Order: sequence, then structure tokens, then C-alpha cells
Amino acid sequence: MAVTFSDLHTEEGIKSLDQFLSGKTYISGDLFTKDDIKVYAAVLEKPGNSFPNAAKWYEVVSSHLASSFPGKAQGVRFSAVGAPAEAAPAKAAAAEEDDDDLDLFGDETEEDKKAAEEREAAKKSAKKKESGKSSVLLDVKPWDDETDMKKLEEAVRSIEMPGLLWGASKLVPVGYGIKKLQIMMTIVDDLVSVDTLIEERLTVEPCNEYIQSCDIVAFNKI
Repeated sequence: MAVTFSDLHTEEGIKSLDQFLSGKTYISGDLFTKDDIKVYAAVLEKPGNSFPNAAKWYEVVSSHLASSFPGKAQGVRFSAVGAPAEAAPAKAAAAEEDDDDLDLFGDETEEDKKAAEEREAAKKSAKKKESGKSSVLLDVKPWDDETDMKKLEEAVRSIEMPGLLWGASKLVPVGYGIKKLQIMMTIVDDLVSVDTLIEERLTVEPCNEYIQSCDIVAFNKI
């Protein structure tokens, strides 16, 4: 049964997580799973010493992710700055003043009208909200130890569509001589559905000659 956490960016949320992890190493059972990565992504920073269970779990997950991403991270932060509410009326007043100024020069010519239309179109274009992006880590598993992993990766990267950009990759041992491909990709959320990409492109012909299955390991908004 799915576990629900809320407000993990607050002390109360971390407290509920700490209580849940009492006597546990991971979120779901005794093994590291995608559930741990999802909860980890929602926790802004390592919990303090007053939450020992959550702090220990956070360190364990961090060590797992560090082994999967050996590069040295510089650290990033996100912020959102909203424009003051009173700015809109001020802009409207300024626009009215601009219109009044234009009237002083007499009747508009065709060139004036065209220039005004171009300015208005540029303003509308600037106001369009840019679609969000996400960074996704995929596990791509072969059929067996005889699968040509180079051709498997070529099959993955051969898939092209608007809003999809393949990134770094590496081979990770699974066992019994079998390796899986871990590959990063960046997607534009409005253009690419990861589930559709997996079900209709990666696990059907011709890719399924090399690919047995695909799993989402991590999914983070950019």
C-alpha cells in the first residue's frame, strides 16, 4: 500500500518522516527503491540531529546516489521571484501615457500601425509561459549477457522527438555477467511523456531486439 507524506519541506513533515522510519532502513522494505529517491527529492536538506531516523536514512540514500553519479556536484538552489502586485497598474498607466504621447503627432500612418502591431505581438510572445523541463534517469535492461550493449545504447539514442535530449550514460553490473544501461535524458514536459516513450518507442520493434525493459530511476523537475 502506498505511503503518503506531506510538507516534507517543513519541520512537522520531517517529524512525521522520522517517526515513520523508526526501525526502518528504507521507505519500502529492506532494499533501496524508487520510493526512497522520490521522498529524498522532496526533502530540501539533511534533517537535523533531532530527527535521527530521518537523518540516518538521508545519509544512506545520499551514499547510494553518490555511487550512481560519481561526478563532483557543485550544488544548486532554486528560487522564484514574483513581480510586485502594484506593478501591473503602473504599467497600464505608462501604456496610456504612451498612447497620449503618440496622439500629439497627429494621425497614425500605415507604418505607425504596423510598428504598433509588431510591438504588441512581441509583448504577447514574451508573456507566454515557457514549458517546464525535467531530468530523468532511466534503467534500460537487456535480454541477457549476450546482448550487444553498444547496439542497445545506439537503439536508445536513435529515438528522436521534439523536446527530448539524451545525456550521459554508463553500464552498471546487474549480476551473472549482465549489465544494464543507465542513461540521463532531459525532456520538455508538455512535449514528451516518459511512459509513452517507454511503452511505444523503447520496448517495441526495432528497439526490443536489444531491450527487455525500462524503469524510471529518478524524475526531477528542472
